[in-house]
Amino acid sequence: MHVVGALERPDRGEVVIGGQSLSNRTDDELAAIRNRAVGFVFQFHHLLREFTALENVMMPLRIAGRDPGPSRARAQELLARVEMSHRVDHLPSELSGGEQQRTAVARALALDPAIFLADEPSGNLDHHNAENLHNLLATLARDLEIAMVVVTHNRSLARRADRALHLEDGVLREADVQGVVG
Repeated sequence: MHVVGALERPDRGEVVIGGQSLSNRTDDELAAIRNRAVGFVFQFHHLLREFTALENVMMPLRIAGRDPGPSRARAQELLARVEMSHRVDHLPSELSGGEQQRTAVARALALDPAIFLADEPSGNLDHHNAENLHNLLATLARDLEIAMVVVTHNRSLARRADRALHLEDGVLREADVQGVVG
C-alpha cells in the first residue's frame, strides 16, 4: 500500500498513477501526486476531532487551494453520497464508528483521486456497519469508475473484488473469488 500510494519507493518495478510514472520523482513531486491522485482510508478514520464532518471532508480541498464555496459544495455532495447529509455539522466524537468511516471515505474522494487505497477499512466496525461500508465501497467503485485497492482480512469484502491477491510470507498469489489461494 505504501508503494502504490507513493509513500515509499519500490525496490524494483514501476508504479503509474493517473498515467504518471512515480519513478525518478522528487519527494515534493511524489507528495503532490499523492495529494492529488491518491485517496487513503485506514482502519482508524483519522478524522480531525475539532472539525465537523463537513470540515473534515473539505480539508483536502482547502489544502489544495480550492475556494471555500466550491469546496463546501463538493464536501456536501460527497457526504450525501455516503449517506451522511444529516450529520454534516457533527464532530467526530458525535458520530458512530460507521459514520466516522463513511466521513473518511468521503474525505478520501474529495479530490477525485485516480486510485483509492483502503487498509482494513472495516476492521474497527461491527458486522452490520462493516457490511454497509462494503456495499458503499462496491457502489462507489462502480459508479465513480475508480480503481480501489483494499487490504483486508474480511472475506466478505474480498469476495466483492474484481481481483483478489493473497499475501503470505511476503509473496503475492492469485486468490479465487472466495479469497482462498488458487
